Formats: sequence, structure tokens, C-alpha cells
Amino acid sequence: MDSTDTSFEQRLKVNAGRTEALLTRLLADTSLHDEITRPDRLLSAMRHGVLNGGKRLRPFLVMESATLLGGDAEAALRVGAALECVHCYSLVHDDLPAMDDDDLRRGQPTVHIAFDYATAILAGDSLLTYAFDIIAAPETELPADRKMALVLALSRAAGIGGMAGGQALDLAAEKEAPDEKGITTLQAMKTGALIRFACEAGAIIAGASAEDRKRLRIFGEKIGLAFQLADDLLDLTADAATMGKATGKDAARGKGTLVALHGQEWAETTLARLVKEAADLLSGYGDKAGILTETARFIANRKS
Repeated sequence: MDSTDTSFEQRLKVNAGRTEALLTRLLADTSLHDEITRPDRLLSAMRHGVLNGGKRLRPFLVMESATLLGGDAEAALRVGAALECVHCYSLVHDDLPAMDDDDLRRGQPTVHIAFDYATAILAGDSLLTYAFDIIAAPETELPADRKMALVLALSRAAGIGGMAGGQALDLAAEKEAPDEKGITTLQAMKTGALIRFACEAGAIIAGASAEDRKRLRIFGEKIGLAFQLADDLLDLTADAATMGKATGKDAARGKGTLVALHGQEWAETTLARLVKEAADLLSGYGDKAGILTETARFIANRKS
């Protein structure tokens, strides 16, 4: 491992710790202004769904894309925490028996197993709502127009035409396997949309040009596709102990993936191409883009 790798790994770990610390504070017992109270069991379930480790990759992308373009670091940290709340809500709901029916997440019992189904639903609902609270709150020190742009972009990424819609397509795929275009659309929505937002958010936070915002958005789309391809490869090749969750479930349910369609060698070649395309997009930023380029490689080559 060279010094760049070491620097990247250390930076990822440090930012994960900062995100975890902020999420811990945000999920404290003390009610905020205009909150009446925070029910203990609901709050415990939210913490269980959020404060369970993880790489915090999406917040990292928010922070690093903001850093690249000179955005405020504290605002980026808070927007990253908001995005992580959306991501964790989706995991809590996806794990439910009516969805993907998983008992294990990051090596721990899923929220509906640790608590109950109704509490898991409410925990997800609360995390999704809280995300927009975090962005809109005065503690996120950004101009109102940037906050509005962030809320709009996150809503589009998380909602009917993004992640939630992607989960609907994923459920439908259990009954009728989609073709290659359908798989690509499903994955761009379910997995890619939040990763795309994470990268684009940095440009919004920085008040960057439309060109910079578009470039970071396309970068996010490239690495979002790489993330899902790597995930499908791991589902095929990794064991549950390494992943911290059940593996092989897509194949067992008859769900189509690009890896299943084209094979492992095609997937590995495509991952290499996506990493190069992502790096080329950022080449104009010079050395400043080094960490984001390393992130693209990390996403493509991850083992868990």
C-alpha cells in the first residue's frame, strides 16, 4: 500500500468517526425546539439503525466533494449526516419481511428483529424526516438558496424517481426479471441516486458553477454504478461473515443482475473502465481530486 492509499484509508476512517460523533449528538435524548418529546423506544431503534459502524461512504463523498470545490466543512459534515439518515432509513425498511426480509445488518440483528416491525417502520419514517430537518436547521450554516437546492436534490434522489422507486422496481423484479436496461435503471435508482447526490451535494454546498456541479454529478453516477457492480460481485463471491449480512440472496430470488447476465470477468473489466472514466472527469482539478479518485478505486475494489 502506498502513501496515497494510507492517506485515503486514514481520511475515510477519520471522517467516519466525525460523522458517527455528529449522528450520536443528533440522536441524543434532548428534544429540539418544537419537538414535544423523543420516545425512548423509538429513539433506541433509530440509534440501532444508525450508530452501528459502517464506512460512512456517502457522507465521506459529500465532505470530499465539498472540499474539492472549497465548500464549508462543517456544513458538509451536517449534510453528510442527513444523507446517512436517509441511507439508514432505507436499510431499516429494506430489511423488513415485506421487503428484503433480512435478519442481519453489519453483523448485528436488524431493527425489526432487535425491536419489532412497527417500531422499525417508525424508526425509518423518523430518520427520513430528520434528514431534511438537519439540512434546514440553522446549525447548517448555508445560504437559504443552497439549502433549498440540497433539499430538492435529496428529495429527487430519495423519492419516487430515485431510491424508493428503485426499491419498488427491485420488488417487481422478483416476479418478472427485468432486461439489461431495466436492471440498469433499477440500480441507478435504488443504489446510484444517493451516491450521485452525495457527490453533487458538495458542489451545491460550495456554491460551485453549473459546470462543476454537472461534473460531480456525472462522477457520482459513474461510481454509483461501480458500487452496485462491486456489490453484485460480492453477493456472488463473498461469505456472510465477511459482508455482515446474508449473501447470495439475489440469485436465490431469481433477481437479474448485470454480473449474472455478463459474468465475473465482464464485471471486473467494467469496474476498471468506470474507475478510469471517473478519474478522467476529475483530472482538471489536479492533485486536489486525489482523494475522490482513490474513493472511486476503493468502491470498485472493496471486499465488504
